[in-house]
Amino acid sequence: MLSELTQAEIVNGVVLATVLASDLGPARKIGPMRLLRPVIVAAVIIPLFISQPVTHGTGLAVELAGVAAGLLAGLAAAALMHVYRSPKTGKPVSRAGWPYALLWTVVVGARAAFSYGSAHWFQGQIASWAIANHVTLAAITDGLIFMAVVMVLVRTAGLRVRASRLPSADPILQNV
Repeated sequence: MLSELTQAEIVNGVVLATVLASDLGPARKIGPMRLLRPVIVAAVIIPLFISQPVTHGTGLAVELAGVAAGLLAGLAAAALMHVYRSPKTGKPVSRAGWPYALLWTVVVGARAAFSYGSAHWFQGQIASWAIANHVTLAAITDGLIFMAVVMVLVRTAGLRVRASRLPSADPILQNV
């Protein structure tokens, strides 16, 4: 059985690799697989790493804070992507560069540093806080995983919405 820390680090690595591979660069096609891949990853991650989310108290608040942080970070990521129609094909594409990669790297790095720090640098403080507030390690891990998954899903939804709102393509290019 994997430790909570190892689970969080696996999720962090999968999320960062998937997003950067999908999004970095000019004219990245916005097609069904690009939009479905993050949903598939989320569908795999959640049941594998979250067995029983907390449904009350401070543990629930920690998980909801992860969801809220993921929502805000996902909106920031979506804002750093330019969505437009390809001049060659007329189909929706996106462009993301170093600011986008930096945002994802900082967010994932902060999550990883927190996970590692809670086990090695400030384990006593986290344990004291968790005991005093009746929060399990699983709730903290769940909050971090929810943050990662929601960030990806919000970025994907933003990409889909922005692509669907593009003006119609030149009819000549649609047949290419």
